[in-house]
Amino acid sequence: MNGPTAGRRDDAEERRLVARFLATRSDEAFLRLYDRHTPALYRFAARLVGGSGAEPAEIVQEAWVRALTQLEKFRWGSSLMTWLCGIVLNRARELRRGDARDRRIVELVEREPRVTPPPETPWSRAVERAIRDLPEGYREVLLLHDVEGYTHEEIARHFGIVAGTSKSQLHRARLALREALAAKGASHGG
Repeated sequence: MNGPTAGRRDDAEERRLVARFLATRSDEAFLRLYDRHTPALYRFAARLVGGSGAEPAEIVQEAWVRALTQLEKFRWGSSLMTWLCGIVLNRARELRRGDARDRRIVELVEREPRVTPPPETPWSRAVERAIRDLPEGYREVLLLHDVEGYTHEEIARHFGIVAGTSKSQLHRARLALREALAAKGASHGG
C-alpha cells in the first residue's frame, strides 16, 4: 500500500522500533531497522565510491555503528533514512580523504552484509562509471536528489548551502552525465 497513509504508518513503525531498541537494546528491533534500510544504504554507498563489494559494505557497517551511538540524539527532524544517508555520505567522504577512524564494528553488524547487490548490465556499469567520474559535489547532489529523493532544501541544509546552489549543481551534474553517456554511446557505435 502506497500513499500518505502508508508513509505515516512506516514512520510510526520506525519510531516504535527505534524506541524499543533504545529502551532494551533489542536485537530484533535493530535487525528490523537494519534489514529495512541497509539495501538502499548499500546502493547509495556503492554509487558514492564507484564500486561494489567490500568498500560500500564497510561504509554501511561503519555508518550503522555511528548511527547506533548517535541514535539517542536523533530528533526526527527528517526521516530516519535521510539521517542514515547523511551518515553514509560523511563516512564515504572521510574515506576519500583518507581519515581512517576507529573501525569498531558492532557485533550484530560484524557478520557478512545481508545485502546482495543487483546484477550488473553493460548499461548499468556505464551509468555507474559516468556517475563515479562526476566531480564530487555534482555526484553527491545527483545521488541525493535523483536517486535517494532528497529535496533541494534538505541537501542545502546538509551541505550548508542555499537550495539554488543545489539546483545548479544538479543541473550541471545531469548535463555532464548526459554528455558522458552520449560520448560512451558514440564510442561504441550506439
